[in-house]
Amino acid sequence: MGMSINAETRNDQGKGASRRLRRDEKVPAIVYGAGKDPINVTVSIHEITHLLENEEAFTSVLDLNVEKNKESVIVKDLQRHPAKNTITHVDFQRVDMNKTIITRVPLHFIGGEENKAIRVGAVLNQFITFVEISCLPGDLPHGIDLDITKLKLGDHLSLMDLVMPEGVLLTALQHDDPEAHNQTIVSISAARKMAEVEEDEEGGEGEGDASGDDNAEKSDESSEGGEG
Repeated sequence: MGMSINAETRNDQGKGASRRLRRDEKVPAIVYGAGKDPINVTVSIHEITHLLENEEAFTSVLDLNVEKNKESVIVKDLQRHPAKNTITHVDFQRVDMNKTIITRVPLHFIGGEENKAIRVGAVLNQFITFVEISCLPGDLPHGIDLDITKLKLGDHLSLMDLVMPEGVLLTALQHDDPEAHNQTIVSISAARKMAEVEEDEEGGEGEGDASGDDNAEKSDESSEGGEG
């Protein structure tokens, strides 16, 4: 069953209007794309918050019910209050089910608990957690799986190691020279030993003490010279 959300058109704009909407527990939003004029709408703060508690809503084609009309959209952008983390604005992009869209989806790292190197203390370094893809809306995946079960110490995986679902392309590799745009996604490295950390800390403290003694001696010499 598809995901849907209800909206109402709005005519008033500006900070004052946005404050009034938030007092009425509504969130301002915009709907644009697909060759149509953009329209300003509002959605219920409770409905949009509940919808986006499901992370798949960010990678799904939604049915946006604007009064008597239905729009096929994706969540293109989201703004939150910096302190309260509440949703303050939503950008919905219309999609044509017969035309390619470009959007971002998360990477799902699979097999970390079974990875032998990680189980004995190695560190998993994640350099990329989202990738930009292009596909038809009907082929939009909720994420791209990356199996790290067999990675050993010193190993890494890059964009070119991803197995993409049928009909889905990585935009970063759609160039004449894909290798030039390849990026490391994840690697396995050794964790620093506690002994090394302790040595660093002791060394730092020693240098600080010596510096302090030198400053004290210079201060004494300076005082003696002044008295003389």
